[in-house]
Amino acid sequence: MSQNKFSKNPSRETCESIIRRILTAEIGERGSNEHFRQAADFMPYFESLYPASDSLSKQVQRAIKSLGLPKDERGYFVINKSPLQLKQDQELKRIFGLAASASFDLSDCEALFLEIQDTYADYLMHLMTESESLKGTYVTMQKTCNGIILYTRNKEQALKILRQLGCSESQ
Repeated sequence: MSQNKFSKNPSRETCESIIRRILTAEIGERGSNEHFRQAADFMPYFESLYPASDSLSKQVQRAIKSLGLPKDERGYFVINKSPLQLKQDQELKRIFGLAASASFDLSDCEALFLEIQDTYADYLMHLMTESESLKGTYVTMQKTCNGIILYTRNKEQALKILRQLGCSESQ
């Protein structure tokens, strides 16, 4: 009789497939997994399809273990990322938080190229970063070959201050 009961249970591969579909649907509907932390959380779904038994529970547990799903910081299974990707994402999130980071759209900025000898570029960037006169005139700057590129939202104001500080205008 126990052989007959066991044959009614799904295979481990079938359980894995069902678990993947459940988690994929959860992510599709809610954006993240908010319900599934352990094998027991999947049991209502499996028991709606198969007779409840200890062997069904063990098969679902085997499937969870075989899938090797990583868990987020709250302990929920993550289906759409590898353990390495999840670890990398968590470290990025940690550093973004520590660095008080923010993203900005630069599409409304204009680029200004300051031609300068490479030997002075790093020092000039340092001075410009510290300058009270230039504060607020540029969004960011980037050292390039033969100069520095400034991104500004007010090109005329930036050019005016740069000229006052001795930067000549190219022809």
